[in-house]
Amino acid sequence: MNETQTAGSGAARSPLGDQIVSRINQLGAISETSEHLARIFLSPEHRIAADLLMDWMKDAGMAAHLDAIGNVCGRYEGDRPGLPCLMLGSHYDTVRDAGKWDGPLGVITAIACVADLNRRGVRLPFAIEIAGFADEEGVRFASTLLGSRAIAGTFDQSVLDARDANGLTMREAMVQFGLDPGGSGAAARKRGELHAYVELHIEQGPVLEQQNLPVGVVTAISGATRLAATLSGMAGHAGTVPMALRRDALAGAAECIVAVEQFCTADGAGLVGTVGVINAMPGATNVIPGRVFFTLDIRAPEDQHRKQAVAAIVQRIEAIAELRDLSLQIDVTHENRTVPCAPWLKAQMAEAVASEGCGVFELPSGAGHDGMAMIDVSDVAMLFVRCRGGISHNPAEHVEPADADAGARVLLRFIENFRPLEAARV
Repeated sequence: MNETQTAGSGAARSPLGDQIVSRINQLGAISETSEHLARIFLSPEHRIAADLLMDWMKDAGMAAHLDAIGNVCGRYEGDRPGLPCLMLGSHYDTVRDAGKWDGPLGVITAIACVADLNRRGVRLPFAIEIAGFADEEGVRFASTLLGSRAIAGTFDQSVLDARDANGLTMREAMVQFGLDPGGSGAAARKRGELHAYVELHIEQGPVLEQQNLPVGVVTAISGATRLAATLSGMAGHAGTVPMALRRDALAGAAECIVAVEQFCTADGAGLVGTVGVINAMPGATNVIPGRVFFTLDIRAPEDQHRKQAVAAIVQRIEAIAELRDLSLQIDVTHENRTVPCAPWLKAQMAEAVASEGCGVFELPSGAGHDGMAMIDVSDVAMLFVRCRGGISHNPAEHVEPADADAGARVLLRFIENFRPLEAARV
């Protein structure tokens, strides 16, 4: 067995992996229901999880508190008080019917690393802070990255008036949680207070498994463009309108969907495209669909590449609509920029990976992460940990203990050898 395989096999691992798995299971038991894991922003379960995370931070030698938006924040001082920090973090909210690892792995691993430093009495020439972000998924109020946007100083105060499915505003939910909505701006940090933001996260894809590697160094968090398209033709009787005379909106949408798949498959440079929602109307077995709504999600590791791809895909959809005599309405509903991981941080992460006997492999993140918000206050980097089958946002989400341990050892080595940007330039 080669060195890379050994690093992920669990043949010889530290106690970090077992502790991390145990805590993942403890946190995963805190759920809205026992049947399906759901830990939604500002819910009672969310508060129980926050209190548990703070207990673990304190046990690791950190000062811990809830900030103004509900982020769980811990600080481990450096060799003297008040130093700028290396911030580690991820989120502790979940989607509905979630897996246990998405988000919590990064928070729990960071706490385990600080606990190891504290046990050995190690203090570094910088502080370490851990942020358990309160809401990354955006399930309750349909607005993502709320916790990290608050820390980055880009939190949109208008979101406080958003209502959940039960009609409760975020303001009201914050009060129930024990927070002051009027003080939400107090969570914001200044750029000089952070040396960097680093996040460990499950890959949420199959690439590391395909490469037989436990960890990977992230190059960028891919930007995303989401579109809503409506094709309108003419509804008609399924038995009386000849095929050549139909203006079938669903057949047109099907051709558009295949065109998106073909375009993205042929790209070969990290472009991905997904049609996640389709709705045909009137939706009767014996009626030709007269109108179809569908969504598009286009992602790429570089903004220019993504924008060019979106323009080309829209042109293809327009051509299909024109050829089929269908009217088209297409609108951009969401656009997030690509967030590149800082080269100086990637280099240090690669050093840590290699020093732990793992092959250094770089890959982009197609999923969004809190680093997309944190870039506004700090340079960012990410370390991916292999997950079985690439499955995520699913109860089958799983990380092997050996891989959790490999990720922890890499992160710990990165922390102990971390050089702030000024020192890294020397």
